[in-house]
Amino acid sequence: MIGITKYLQTGTNKKLSNKALLMRFAPLLSLILLMLFFSLSSPYFLNTDNLMTIALQTSVIGILAIGVTYVIITAGIDLSLGSVVAFSGVLVGLAASFGLPISLCVLAGVLGGWICGFINGFLVTKGTIPPFIATLGLMMSARGVNLVLTDGRALYFLQYPGFQMLAQGKLFNFLPYPVIYLIVLAAGAAYILNKTVIGRYIYAVGSNEEAAHLSGIKVNRVKVFVYVFCGVLTGIAGVILASRLNSAQPTAGMGYELQAIAAVVIGGTSLMGGVGTIGGTIIGAFIMSVLNNGLNLIGVSQFWQMVAMGIVVVAAVYLDTVRKRI
Repeated sequence: MIGITKYLQTGTNKKLSNKALLMRFAPLLSLILLMLFFSLSSPYFLNTDNLMTIALQTSVIGILAIGVTYVIITAGIDLSLGSVVAFSGVLVGLAASFGLPISLCVLAGVLGGWICGFINGFLVTKGTIPPFIATLGLMMSARGVNLVLTDGRALYFLQYPGFQMLAQGKLFNFLPYPVIYLIVLAAGAAYILNKTVIGRYIYAVGSNEEAAHLSGIKVNRVKVFVYVFCGVLTGIAGVILASRLNSAQPTAGMGYELQAIAAVVIGGTSLMGGVGTIGGTIIGAFIMSVLNNGLNLIGVSQFWQMVAMGIVVVAAVYLDTVRKRI
Protein backbone atom coordinates (compact mmCIF):
# COMPACT_ATOMS: atom_id res chain seq x y z
CA MET A 1 0.00 0.00 0.00
CA ILE A 2 2.80 2.37 0.90
CA GLY A 3 4.58 1.48 -2.33
CA ILE A 4 1.47 2.32 -4.38
CA THR A 5 1.11 5.64 -2.58
CA LYS A 6 4.74 6.52 -3.30
CA TYR A 7 4.27 5.53 -6.94
CA LEU A 8 1.21 7.77 -7.28
CA GLN A 9 3.00 10.66 -5.58
CA THR A 10 6.02 10.23 -7.86
CA GLY A 11 3.78 10.22 -10.93
CA THR A 12 1.98 13.36 -9.75
CA ASN A 13 5.26 15.17 -9.01
CA LYS A 14 6.58 14.20 -12.44
CA LYS A 15 3.48 15.64 -14.11
CA LEU A 16 3.80 18.81 -12.08
CA SER A 17 7.48 19.15 -12.92
CA ASN A 18 6.72 18.66 -16.62
CA LYS A 19 4.07 21.38 -16.46
CA ALA A 20 6.44 23.69 -14.60
CA LEU A 21 9.14 23.01 -17.17
CA LEU A 22 6.74 23.79 -20.00
CA MET A 23 5.72 27.05 -18.32
CA ARG A 24 9.35 27.99 -17.80
CA PHE A 25 10.21 27.55 -21.46
CA ALA A 26 6.93 28.99 -22.76
CA PRO A 27 8.50 32.36 -23.76
CA LEU A 28 11.28 30.67 -25.76
CA LEU A 29 8.83 28.30 -27.45
CA SER A 30 6.58 31.26 -28.26
CA LEU A 31 9.49 33.13 -29.86
CA ILE A 32 10.45 30.10 -31.96
CA LEU A 33 6.85 29.58 -33.11
CA LEU A 34 6.47 33.26 -33.98
CA MET A 35 9.65 33.23 -36.05
CA LEU A 36 8.55 30.04 -37.80
CA PHE A 37 5.13 31.52 -38.59
CA PHE A 38 6.48 34.78 -39.99
CA SER A 39 9.24 33.04 -41.94
CA LEU A 40 6.52 31.03 -43.70
CA SER A 41 4.27 34.07 -44.11
CA SER A 42 6.88 36.42 -45.60
CA PRO A 43 9.99 35.67 -47.68
CA TYR A 44 11.63 38.81 -46.27
CA PHE A 45 11.43 37.90 -42.58
CA LEU A 46 14.59 35.76 -42.38
CA ASN A 47 16.52 38.22 -44.51
CA THR A 48 19.77 39.16 -42.73
CA ASP A 49 19.01 42.88 -42.93
CA ASN A 50 15.56 42.34 -41.45
CA LEU A 51 16.92 40.25 -38.58
CA MET A 52 19.46 42.99 -37.82
CA THR A 53 16.61 45.50 -37.90
CA ILE A 54 14.71 43.42 -35.33
CA ALA A 55 17.79 43.24 -33.11
CA LEU A 56 18.31 47.00 -33.41
CA GLN A 57 14.67 47.71 -32.58
CA THR A 58 14.98 45.47 -29.53
CA SER A 59 18.10 47.16 -28.14
CA VAL A 60 16.64 50.24 -26.40
CA ILE A 61 13.53 48.50 -25.06
CA GLY A 62 15.69 45.52 -24.07
CA ILE A 63 18.05 47.69 -22.02
CA LEU A 64 15.09 49.34 -20.29
CA ALA A 65 13.56 45.92 -19.65
CA ILE A 66 16.78 44.64 -18.05
CA GLY A 67 16.70 47.46 -15.53
CA VAL A 68 13.02 47.17 -14.68
CA THR A 69 13.40 43.38 -14.30
CA TYR A 70 15.39 44.06 -11.11
CA VAL A 71 12.62 46.33 -9.86
CA ILE A 72 9.80 43.90 -10.65
CA ILE A 73 11.60 40.98 -9.02
CA THR A 74 11.43 42.99 -5.77
CA ALA A 75 7.66 43.35 -6.38
CA GLY A 76 8.07 46.98 -7.43
CA ILE A 77 7.30 48.84 -10.66
CA ASP A 78 8.79 51.79 -12.56
CA LEU A 79 6.48 53.83 -14.76
CA SER A 80 8.97 56.67 -15.27
CA LEU A 81 11.16 54.88 -17.83
CA GLY A 82 9.96 56.72 -20.92
CA SER A 83 10.21 60.17 -19.36
CA VAL A 84 13.67 59.43 -17.93
CA VAL A 85 14.85 58.22 -21.35
CA ALA A 86 13.89 61.63 -22.75
CA PHE A 87 15.37 63.43 -19.72
CA SER A 88 18.73 61.71 -20.21
CA GLY A 89 18.75 62.68 -23.87
CA VAL A 90 17.88 66.28 -22.99
CA LEU A 91 20.78 66.44 -20.51
CA VAL A 92 23.12 65.19 -23.24
CA GLY A 93 21.80 67.92 -25.54
CA LEU A 94 22.15 70.66 -22.91
CA ALA A 95 25.70 69.57 -22.09
CA ALA A 96 26.53 69.62 -25.80
CA SER A 97 25.10 73.12 -26.12
CA PHE A 98 27.65 74.27 -23.53
CA GLY A 99 30.44 72.85 -25.67
CA LEU A 100 31.47 70.09 -23.26
CA PRO A 101 33.41 67.09 -24.60
CA ILE A 102 31.19 64.32 -25.90
CA SER A 103 32.34 61.96 -23.13
CA LEU A 104 31.04 64.39 -20.49
CA CYS A 105 27.82 64.83 -22.43
CA VAL A 106 27.25 61.07 -22.35
CA LEU A 107 28.14 61.00 -18.65
CA ALA A 108 25.56 63.74 -18.00
CA GLY A 109 22.86 61.60 -19.61
CA VAL A 110 23.73 58.52 -17.56
CA LEU A 111 23.99 60.63 -14.40
CA GLY A 112 20.50 61.98 -15.08
CA GLY A 113 19.18 58.43 -15.11
CA TRP A 114 21.04 57.68 -11.87
CA ILE A 115 19.47 60.71 -10.16
CA CYS A 116 15.96 59.74 -11.28
CA GLY A 117 16.49 56.18 -10.09
CA PHE A 118 17.68 57.43 -6.70
CA ILE A 119 14.62 59.69 -6.41
CA ASN A 120 12.34 56.73 -7.11
CA GLY A 121 14.16 54.58 -4.56
CA PHE A 122 14.05 57.36 -1.95
CA LEU A 123 10.32 57.94 -2.43
CA VAL A 124 9.56 54.22 -2.18
CA THR A 125 11.75 53.52 0.87
CA LYS A 126 12.00 56.69 2.97
CA GLY A 127 8.77 58.22 1.72
CA THR A 128 6.94 54.87 1.99
CA ILE A 129 5.04 55.78 -1.17
CA PRO A 130 3.74 52.86 -3.24
CA PRO A 131 6.03 52.29 -6.25
CA PHE A 132 3.16 52.79 -8.70
CA ILE A 133 2.41 56.28 -7.36
CA ALA A 134 6.03 57.32 -6.79
CA THR A 135 7.18 56.42 -10.29
CA LEU A 136 3.98 57.77 -11.87
CA GLY A 137 4.70 61.11 -10.21
CA LEU A 138 8.27 61.14 -11.51
CA MET A 139 7.02 60.16 -14.97
CA MET A 140 4.84 63.27 -15.15
CA SER A 141 7.37 65.56 -13.48
CA ALA A 142 10.30 64.47 -15.65
CA ARG A 143 8.25 64.93 -18.81
CA GLY A 144 7.39 68.44 -17.70
CA VAL A 145 11.03 69.21 -16.85
CA ASN A 146 12.05 68.06 -20.33
CA LEU A 147 9.65 70.52 -21.93
CA VAL A 148 10.74 73.35 -19.62
CA LEU A 149 14.46 72.81 -20.26
CA THR A 150 14.05 72.68 -24.04
CA ASP A 151 11.07 75.01 -24.41
CA GLY A 152 9.42 72.10 -26.19
CA ARG A 153 12.00 72.03 -29.01
CA ALA A 154 14.45 69.35 -30.06
CA LEU A 155 18.18 69.82 -29.44
CA TYR A 156 20.44 68.75 -32.31
CA PHE A 157 24.05 67.60 -32.14
CA LEU A 158 25.31 69.44 -35.20
CA GLN A 159 28.64 70.30 -33.54
CA TYR A 160 29.23 66.63 -32.70
CA PRO A 161 28.99 64.71 -35.98
CA GLY A 162 30.60 61.65 -34.37
CA PHE A 163 27.95 61.35 -31.64
CA GLN A 164 25.54 59.49 -33.90
CA MET A 165 28.13 56.76 -34.41
CA LEU A 166 27.48 55.58 -30.83
CA ALA A 167 24.19 54.11 -32.01
CA GLN A 168 24.38 54.16 -35.80
CA GLY A 169 27.77 52.50 -36.18
CA LYS A 170 28.24 48.78 -36.89
CA LEU A 171 30.88 46.28 -35.81
CA PHE A 172 32.55 44.82 -38.91
CA ASN A 173 29.95 46.80 -40.87
CA PHE A 174 27.38 44.17 -39.78
CA LEU A 175 26.38 44.18 -36.09
CA PRO A 176 24.84 47.46 -34.85
CA TYR A 177 26.54 48.90 -31.78
CA PRO A 178 23.28 49.10 -29.74
CA VAL A 179 22.92 45.31 -30.07
CA ILE A 180 26.43 44.92 -28.61
CA TYR A 181 25.49 47.22 -25.72
CA LEU A 182 22.40 45.10 -25.09
CA ILE A 183 24.41 41.87 -25.03
CA VAL A 184 27.05 43.27 -22.66
CA LEU A 185 24.51 44.82 -20.28
CA ALA A 186 22.38 41.66 -20.28
CA ALA A 187 25.40 39.50 -19.46
CA GLY A 188 26.47 41.84 -16.65
CA ALA A 189 22.97 42.08 -15.20
CA ALA A 190 22.52 38.29 -15.32
CA TYR A 191 25.85 37.79 -13.53
CA ILE A 192 24.88 40.21 -10.75
CA LEU A 193 21.48 38.58 -10.33
CA ASN A 194 22.73 34.99 -10.28
CA LYS A 195 26.28 35.09 -8.90
CA THR A 196 26.42 37.86 -6.31
CA VAL A 197 25.07 38.46 -2.81
CA ILE A 198 23.01 41.46 -3.89
CA GLY A 199 21.35 39.27 -6.51
CA ARG A 200 20.26 36.77 -3.86
CA TYR A 201 19.01 39.65 -1.72
CA ILE A 202 16.90 40.95 -4.63
CA TYR A 203 15.15 37.59 -4.98
CA ALA A 204 14.74 37.31 -1.21
CA VAL A 205 13.09 40.74 -0.92
CA GLY A 206 10.72 39.93 -3.77
CA SER A 207 9.81 36.52 -2.39
CA ASN A 208 9.05 37.65 1.16
CA GLU A 209 10.03 41.12 2.27
CA GLU A 210 9.24 40.54 5.94
CA ALA A 211 11.25 37.30 6.06
CA ALA A 212 14.15 39.02 4.29
CA HIS A 213 14.11 41.80 6.90
CA LEU A 214 14.03 39.34 9.78
CA SER A 215 16.98 37.45 8.30
CA GLY A 216 19.10 40.60 8.45
CA ILE A 217 18.82 41.87 4.88
CA LYS A 218 18.68 45.66 4.64
CA VAL A 219 15.54 45.74 2.53
CA ASN A 220 15.51 49.48 1.90
CA ARG A 221 19.09 49.43 0.61
CA VAL A 222 18.21 46.63 -1.77
CA LYS A 223 15.21 48.57 -3.05
CA VAL A 224 17.24 51.74 -3.57
CA PHE A 225 19.86 49.69 -5.40
CA VAL A 226 17.36 48.21 -7.87
CA TYR A 227 15.80 51.59 -8.65
CA VAL A 228 19.21 53.21 -9.10
CA PHE A 229 20.34 50.31 -11.28
CA CYS A 230 17.18 50.70 -13.36
CA GLY A 231 17.80 54.45 -13.58
CA VAL A 232 21.38 54.01 -14.80
CA LEU A 233 20.29 51.61 -17.54
CA THR A 234 17.48 53.99 -18.47
CA GLY A 235 20.06 56.77 -18.76
CA ILE A 236 22.18 54.58 -21.05
CA ALA A 237 19.10 53.83 -23.16
CA GLY A 238 18.37 57.56 -23.35
CA VAL A 239 21.87 58.30 -24.64
CA ILE A 240 21.56 55.53 -27.25
CA LEU A 241 18.17 56.81 -28.41
CA ALA A 242 19.47 60.39 -28.66
CA SER A 243 22.39 59.11 -30.73
CA ARG A 244 20.08 57.15 -33.03
CA LEU A 245 17.89 60.22 -33.57
CA ASN A 246 20.95 62.53 -33.59
CA SER A 247 18.85 64.84 -31.44
CA ALA A 248 17.41 65.18 -27.95
CA GLN A 249 13.62 65.06 -28.19
CA PRO A 250 11.74 66.18 -25.04
CA THR A 251 8.82 63.96 -26.06
CA ALA A 252 10.95 60.88 -26.81
CA GLY A 253 10.23 57.59 -25.10
CA MET A 254 6.46 57.92 -24.99
CA GLY A 255 5.05 54.54 -24.00
CA TYR A 256 8.48 52.93 -23.60
CA GLU A 257 7.74 52.08 -19.98
CA LEU A 258 4.77 49.95 -21.01
CA GLN A 259 6.77 48.16 -23.70
CA ALA A 260 9.61 47.43 -21.29
CA ILE A 261 7.29 46.16 -18.55
CA ALA A 262 5.43 44.06 -21.11
CA ALA A 263 8.72 42.50 -22.25
CA VAL A 264 9.57 41.62 -18.64
CA VAL A 265 6.17 40.03 -18.00
CA ILE A 266 6.18 38.14 -21.31
CA GLY A 267 9.64 36.87 -20.40
CA GLY A 268 8.31 35.14 -17.30
CA THR A 269 9.05 37.62 -14.50
CA SER A 270 6.25 37.61 -11.93
CA LEU A 271 4.58 40.92 -11.08
CA MET A 272 4.21 39.54 -7.56
CA GLY A 273 8.00 39.47 -7.18
CA GLY A 274 10.58 36.83 -6.40
CA VAL A 275 10.67 35.25 -9.86
CA GLY A 276 12.43 36.37 -13.04
CA THR A 277 15.51 36.07 -15.21
CA ILE A 278 17.39 38.40 -17.53
CA GLY A 279 17.38 35.75 -20.24
CA GLY A 280 13.60 35.57 -20.09
CA THR A 281 13.36 39.35 -20.30
CA ILE A 282 15.53 39.46 -23.44
CA ILE A 283 13.34 36.76 -25.00
CA GLY A 284 10.27 38.80 -24.08
CA ALA A 285 11.74 41.91 -25.71
CA PHE A 286 12.47 39.94 -28.88
CA ILE A 287 8.93 38.49 -28.90
CA MET A 288 7.54 42.02 -29.01
CA SER A 289 9.95 43.13 -31.75
CA VAL A 290 9.39 40.00 -33.84
CA LEU A 291 5.63 40.38 -33.49
CA ASN A 292 5.66 44.03 -34.58
CA ASN A 293 8.10 43.40 -37.42
CA GLY A 294 6.31 40.30 -38.68
CA LEU A 295 2.88 41.91 -38.59
CA ASN A 296 4.28 44.86 -40.56
CA LEU A 297 5.72 42.51 -43.19
CA ILE A 298 2.42 40.72 -43.74
CA GLY A 299 0.54 44.01 -43.93
CA VAL A 300 -1.39 44.04 -40.66
CA SER A 301 -2.67 47.48 -39.63
CA GLN A 302 -0.89 49.32 -36.81
CA PHE A 303 -4.17 49.43 -34.92
CA TRP A 304 -4.50 45.65 -34.98
CA GLN A 305 -0.87 45.35 -33.92
CA MET A 306 -1.75 47.21 -30.72
CA VAL A 307 -4.62 44.79 -30.14
CA ALA A 308 -2.26 41.84 -30.67
CA MET A 309 0.29 43.21 -28.21
CA GLY A 310 -2.40 43.70 -25.59
CA ILE A 311 -3.54 40.10 -26.00
CA VAL A 312 0.04 38.86 -25.68
CA VAL A 313 0.58 40.79 -22.43
CA VAL A 314 -2.68 39.52 -20.92
CA ALA A 315 -1.77 35.97 -21.95
CA ALA A 316 1.65 36.36 -20.30
CA VAL A 317 0.10 37.52 -17.02
CA TYR A 318 -2.37 34.63 -17.17
CA LEU A 319 0.52 32.18 -17.62
CA ASP A 320 2.15 33.72 -14.55
CA THR A 321 -0.96 33.01 -12.47
CA VAL A 322 -1.10 29.45 -13.80
CA ARG A 323 2.60 28.98 -13.01
CA LYS A 324 1.98 29.99 -9.40
CA ARG A 325 -0.76 27.36 -9.04
CA ILE A 326 1.50 24.54 -10.24
